[in-house]
Amino acid sequence: MTTRCVMVLGTTSGAGKSWLTAALCRWYARQGLKVAPFKAQNMSNNARVVGGGEIGSAQYFQALAARAVPDVRMNPLLLKPERDTHSQVVLMGQVSAELTAMPWRGRSERVWPRIAEALDALRAENDVVVIEGAGSPAEINLMASDIVNLRVARHADARCLLVTDIDRGGAFAHLYGTWALMPESDRALLRGFVLNKFRGDASLLAPAPQQLQALTGIATVATLPMWREHGLPEEDGVFDDRGHASGTVTRTVAIVAYPRISNLDEFQPLKNVPGVRLAWARTPAELAGADWIVLPGSKHTSGDLAWLRAQGLDCAIAAHAAGGGAVLGVCGGLQMLGEALVDPHGIDGNAPGLGLLPLVTVFEREKTVRHRAAVFGQLGGAWASLSNVPVAGYEIHHGQTAIHPQMAQDGRAVMPEGLAWQNARGNVLGLYLHGLFEDAAALQALFGAAAPTLDATFDGLADFIDNHFEAGVLQGLIA
Repeated sequence: MTTRCVMVLGTTSGAGKSWLTAALCRWYARQGLKVAPFKAQNMSNNARVVGGGEIGSAQYFQALAARAVPDVRMNPLLLKPERDTHSQVVLMGQVSAELTAMPWRGRSERVWPRIAEALDALRAENDVVVIEGAGSPAEINLMASDIVNLRVARHADARCLLVTDIDRGGAFAHLYGTWALMPESDRALLRGFVLNKFRGDASLLAPAPQQLQALTGIATVATLPMWREHGLPEEDGVFDDRGHASGTVTRTVAIVAYPRISNLDEFQPLKNVPGVRLAWARTPAELAGADWIVLPGSKHTSGDLAWLRAQGLDCAIAAHAAGGGAVLGVCGGLQMLGEALVDPHGIDGNAPGLGLLPLVTVFEREKTVRHRAAVFGQLGGAWASLSNVPVAGYEIHHGQTAIHPQMAQDGRAVMPEGLAWQNARGNVLGLYLHGLFEDAAALQALFGAAAPTLDATFDGLADFIDNHFEAGVLQGLIA
């Protein structure tokens, strides 16, 4: 068949573009088609390691949903926010210092040829390319420099769906306003409106969908019920922790949610482990009662460490550890747990650490980006069940960490090649390896349970849209 491109646009960020794109990838893959996802530019600190570098986590999961090998072409431009007004730019999987230093608007024309080349290559190799937009296609202040929404849709001659979050209110105004602000020639690319996160009786929506179609000529092709338990990590922020654990809570895991938190998607499997309550903590009070405290990854470790201290969380974490409570640091969180951050190249910043592990981190110019498989050594205390467990994951970090030679008696390496350390008491563990809770062997060792597989999650997404889209719409998009 001739390659078809289906594109998911949204009226806002958080409307549901990422998970709907993943669902479409699996739905089309189940029709026996060769499918690939694509997002020209993603802004996220959630990234995954693939061949050739790193891409946004959403496109990584979408590739798996499509039964495709994740590839840097699927997300050629990744912006990783380090501060409110600054992002690290990753082009085709690699950090670009030149693009990072360029003004936002000046960057677009420089990168568009690479974006178009990546999209065209995917179109040449696949039956269907499912494209995700960013934010809204009606951001009229950005249209002139757009490289992720309408410019991509035109280039690919994509059949577009426009999704809105009806739970927030104003959904029909969002849909109509977005359509009205789009150039008239681009409106022809729209093939349907999608209402997402609906709660209640869908018949009560009438006559709004019919009135909207009369105004725009575009039908509402799906009303998707609210579904918090779909199992896919959230793309744009910390995920909803309402509902807590299934059954009796046996362990509360509090994750410190600092401003530049990264790779938070790796904790999604904990939501699905029976008896585990997952909570986000931004104040000392929100750490109270936690069995485990987790310091996750950070895109700006020294800045998030300063924020953590300003909230008084450093004292709360120290008190928890002093009382024997379990503490886990992952990547940036590991670096925070040490004695000091040393930054000779201006990568992240110098700072004293929390002093819970006898480690010193030095930030290097080159970023470590790679997949890793390793085996835990003999651990003690709270993490003893991980002893001799093989795990697989990935590394993304500028810091290089080692034990402070004068404090070696206070801790030890528990994984080869500088990947993990534990304190002498056994309750504090730090590791560079992302993905611990996505590893089936680690979940079994820690909780005696397994979370649903990603493959089952993707099939659930495909079943969901199959049940709630109007008959024939999904097939019609590629006809």
